[in-house]
Amino acid sequence: MKLPFSTGASPVLPPAATQRIEPQAPAQDEPRDAVRSDGWGFADTAFSVTPAGHITVTGNRYAGLSGEVLPNLLPWFRRVIAVDFPLDTPSGAYPPPVDEPRRAGGFLAALDGVLADDQVSTDAVVRLRRGHGHTVAEMDAVRSDGFARVPDYVVFPATEAQVGALVDAAAEHGVVLVPYGGGTNVTEALRCLPDEQRPIVAVDMGRMNRIEWIDPVDRMACIQAGATGRHIQAQLAEHGFTMGHEPDSLEFSTLGGWIATNASGMKKNRYGNIEDLVLDVTVATPAGVLSRAQVVPRESVGIDPRQWVIGSEGTLGIITSAVVKLFPLPQEQRYGSLLFRSFEEGLSFMYALAQQERPPASVRLMDNLQFQFGQALKPVTGGGAKKLKSRAEKWLVTGPLGFDPDRMVAITLVFEGTRDEVVRQERDVYRLAKRYRGFKGGAENGRRGYMLTFGIAYIRDFVLQHGIVGESFETSVPWSRAAALIERVNARVLTAHRARGLPGRPFFSCRVTQLYETGCCIYFYMAFYGGGVPDVVNVYHEIEMEARAEVLAAGGSISHHHGVGKLRLPFVPDIMSPASIEWRARLKAALDPDGVFAAQAPLHAHEPVPADAS
Repeated sequence: MKLPFSTGASPVLPPAATQRIEPQAPAQDEPRDAVRSDGWGFADTAFSVTPAGHITVTGNRYAGLSGEVLPNLLPWFRRVIAVDFPLDTPSGAYPPPVDEPRRAGGFLAALDGVLADDQVSTDAVVRLRRGHGHTVAEMDAVRSDGFARVPDYVVFPATEAQVGALVDAAAEHGVVLVPYGGGTNVTEALRCLPDEQRPIVAVDMGRMNRIEWIDPVDRMACIQAGATGRHIQAQLAEHGFTMGHEPDSLEFSTLGGWIATNASGMKKNRYGNIEDLVLDVTVATPAGVLSRAQVVPRESVGIDPRQWVIGSEGTLGIITSAVVKLFPLPQEQRYGSLLFRSFEEGLSFMYALAQQERPPASVRLMDNLQFQFGQALKPVTGGGAKKLKSRAEKWLVTGPLGFDPDRMVAITLVFEGTRDEVVRQERDVYRLAKRYRGFKGGAENGRRGYMLTFGIAYIRDFVLQHGIVGESFETSVPWSRAAALIERVNARVLTAHRARGLPGRPFFSCRVTQLYETGCCIYFYMAFYGGGVPDVVNVYHEIEMEARAEVLAAGGSISHHHGVGKLRLPFVPDIMSPASIEWRARLKAALDPDGVFAAQAPLHAHEPVPADAS
């Protein structure tokens, strides 16, 4: 069959019926792809300490990091936080204590003949892992005292019919269901409410991981909700397509999780956010299955239940599959980078770039501290010509070109598309950068900067073992308020850290990521040394709440793509009118009257933190 986008001078109208591709089920992961239970990522990858006291990275899957020795990272980090902290032997043991499961005999009896024996688990470690995400508090609890509640059962449905049966049985027998995708959230969405008296069942969607069909003419695919980003990416590529959605958690997060949290990816500029990519979604709810008879490019149908599902965070039902847009694999992919003398000039360039018709697939501005962090993560420079080249580049930038190492910032770029598109984008971007005194930093620095994103969570786990608590949070903000918001949040964190008499200085850094004509997404990274500080994780949480309050007061959003979960729920009254909150409550009560999906009740009872009056 000749496709309309294949060879030939002119496209041809596709035939009335398209031959869909039905890919084989994905192969079982190889042992090397085992995912760790006690922290982030693959089991073969971790930051560790050499006998010489340097930091190294195990495994071989991340070029530029894995297998390398990073001699500059530890001295640099000690200098930044102004604490010569020791590399302690990690304390604590995994797994922490896990209570026996609460009985749910009627629920299990109702599923007899529906689920096989290997689709229900009460194993303590299996239950524990489905009861937390990746906030610093959860990672600390995993390695210390554990949780007041974890799921009592974990079930592994393999079909849409089995998911529907689970929902029906839960409603009939008074059981709470919590959907589980990749477990990568940083909002405490999976953390079980300690005062929930009913049995809690985690619904692990990992066995529903197939691409059911690919339509090569209409460029769409139906994908089951439990498919992880890395598997979706690899399988679509076999047939010449991509979904283009690349969140930082791509390797482990799932399609269902992306939809439930209204996610965004690093290449949003070219491919769109998840709400731009989803054409249809199928959901098992207490009222039955939400589905449609056909999938079309767009329609106007009045109140559309599909719109309620995007961003619903598992509170209305379980997403079982979705139909998504596809794009041909880019003919060309190139990396690039830019250096600017100050954050102000870099931010001005980002604003100007956002007003262009088509910015590069990914554009990310790193502040000076994050730029330095990237430099500290570089491995030992090779000998001979490579070392001389590195020294010459540094001399050129900080010498004749006049870049101050303590003020300069960097932007990483990813160009994707046809060869003509990429050439045109490179020309336009570098021409625009010159107006703001930008200087080309090279393709290799751009590639490395993009790939380092996948290593950040590993670093967070490593430093937590040595007394440093930290993680990230994000917001979106109009361009006119972006610079002031960053300054205000930075000042608030410094004040909060000082007011508590904490040791050293906080590490506080940001990057500007997804671009819009009207504004941008800002990622903040915050960490500080907590050795000897009582209840240090709660202290971190207090400072983070203050920072979030300042974000809202400065005109930012509660979240750009992480969602609300339980962690940000106290801030909802600050962003929604009483009527909006009442609508949410009435919608939930009407669609889930028995509270089958009861995960998103407030976990923390404190009041929202007021903004800094200064």
